Amino acid sequence: MKGGFCYCPDFDEEMEEIFKEAEFLGEGNNGIVYEIPGNKVLKIFKENKVCEDEKSILLKTQKSKNFPKIYKHGKYYILREKIEGIRLDDYIERHGMSFQLAKTLYRLLKEFEKLKFTKRDIRCKDLYLINAKHIRVIDPKKSYTRKVDYPRHLMKGLRRKGVLDEFLGYIEIIDRKKAREWRKKINIYFQELDNKKKDNYFE
Repeated sequence: MKGGFCYCPDFDEEMEEIFKEAEFLGEGNNGIVYEIPGNKVLKIFKENKVCEDEKSILLKTQKSKNFPKIYKHGKYYILREKIEGIRLDDYIERHGMSFQLAKTLYRLLKEFEKLKFTKRDIRCKDLYLINAKHIRVIDPKKSYTRKVDYPRHLMKGLRRKGVLDEFLGYIEIIDRKKAREWRKKINIYFQELDNKKKDNYFE
């Protein structure tokens, strides 16, 4: 385990039985993940506040087809639906950007608005696709506590894959006003990053 961290989930007897069939999937900064039979995933968190944040988001998004279903939860764990598919950045490497994919991403961001997210942004690595029409979110973070009014992290990821201009071109067809707003904000953001790099270089 990372940093030798000791996980102490608050399992009841039912979860103890479920955990006997768990298979290790991986470990991140916030916790450790296991696969459970029946197309389920068990995520055990290092900190209760991180678990509570993610649990709160998922409970509020249970009616949305873009988010995983929760089956059981505790102070330090969430047992939820396993999300299948290909990570967005890997999908783009294989298939590139398309009008349909841009439209699917746009609809997801509109769903964030419908769910009243204050953070209307998501990282590429937290999105999985079966195909260009079906997209799911695996690890929503700070959706109701952080304020980000445009998809900054998403567009940074698309830029790294070389498809940001193509994406914004398709968004221009779907929603011209939104495309121009996003383009203006991300260009300002990238310019600020470039200026910081120059300042650091000459220090």
